[in-house]
Amino acid sequence: MPAETHVDRGPLDRDGVFELVRDQLGDILEIDPAGILEGSSFVEDLDADSLALIELVEALEEELGERSVGFRIDDEDLEDLRTVRDAVDYVYAKLEAG
Repeated sequence: MPAETHVDRGPLDRDGVFELVRDQLGDILEIDPAGILEGSSFVEDLDADSLALIELVEALEEELGERSVGFRIDDEDLEDLRTVRDAVDYVYAKLEAG
């Protein structure tokens, strides 16, 4: 699903963050986003390598940087993001903090 589907520019709720993460991951990993669950582990379940996670971070920063000025995912926080839920919770908390 192209990023343009998320261009409504309203504030994202937690479900919206999940959809964004899931859709971006699906594109990066070339898999059906419907098979990506919140409990999915990046490494064990999705076979995502470190390059795929970096691509995810860059895609999220680009997409969310347009909604929340200066949105960034800190490099030192990446090692704590092991599941899709971890990423969704992290991104949502950063958006809420503004």
